[in-house]
Amino acid sequence: MKKEGKILIILVHPDLKKSMINKRWIEELRKYPDQYYIHDLYAAYPDEKLNVEKEQLLVEAYDIIIFQFPFYWFSSPPLLKKWLDEVLLYGWAYGSKSGYKFAEKKVALAMSVGIEENEYTATGVYNYTLKELTTPFELTFKYIKADYKPLFAYYGIEQNTSSEWIEKSIPAYIEFLEKM
Repeated sequence: MKKEGKILIILVHPDLKKSMINKRWIEELRKYPDQYYIHDLYAAYPDEKLNVEKEQLLVEAYDIIIFQFPFYWFSSPPLLKKWLDEVLLYGWAYGSKSGYKFAEKKVALAMSVGIEENEYTATGVYNYTLKELTTPFELTFKYIKADYKPLFAYYGIEQNTSSEWIEKSIPAYIEFLEKM
């Protein structure tokens, strides 16, 4: 059963209780249950043993899917990698006429990033842009024929933990979601 117009938010945060920004984003999104369905992977699978069939059925029910997570060691938290490895199976996500269940679904990443944006440039500390560092996600979703959209990133949370800085991120995130 399709959830027309509703966005699936797959939250992947290993310690949401200690999070400042991801926790606040989820609190805000929960105010709009008709627009967003939040699926917290670490809460659903504290043992990290995924129910692949359940995950696949959930994906099939939505046309817009956002993977929300903190940028974690220049990638994602490990449970998202495990999710991609176990859920995106041959014959379901790719490789057969009955596969490609992600085909034409809008997919994007929404990330909190600890460091300032200017550090993610060719001349910055990390020598690469966030878009470059997330290329494996883009390639993965393009391979399974998803409609991969530009990512959303909110930078600088390690340097600025004020409630004003965090609250400033909410309208930007909501605007990003509304444009999906």
